[in-house]
Amino acid sequence: MEIIQIVGLGLIATVLILVIKEHKPMFAFLLAAFTGIYVFLFLIGKIDAVIQVLKELAERSGIPSVYLQTILKIIGIAYIAEFGAQIVRDAGQESIATKIEFAGKVLILVMGVPIIGVIIETVLGLLPGGG
Repeated sequence: MEIIQIVGLGLIATVLILVIKEHKPMFAFLLAAFTGIYVFLFLIGKIDAVIQVLKELAERSGIPSVYLQTILKIIGIAYIAEFGAQIVRDAGQESIATKIEFAGKVLILVMGVPIIGVIIETVLGLLPGGG
């Protein structure tokens, strides 16, 4: 099971980081960052499989691909912003991590506006006298 490998890697990295941190804090941070990147790269194949299934479902349901692409981009922004913020937090830079999270939220809002517009138009079209 892959989760056992990921947890095992995380535990080993944590022990190494705790040992190294006292003498070489920069190496400890780099080990933490590379461990996070390795886990992320390990999971990309799984993420790709989910994206393919979602694309198939969208095609079968007749949902325009632009909506699925936008939603996938929003999810990607959320994951990348969270990942980046956590790495920056590991380096002890809470204020920068907060800014990264804020930027992710703003970008998600910007990407979501067209979908929100379609939802509002649909609701207005369903109301009596609307549309």
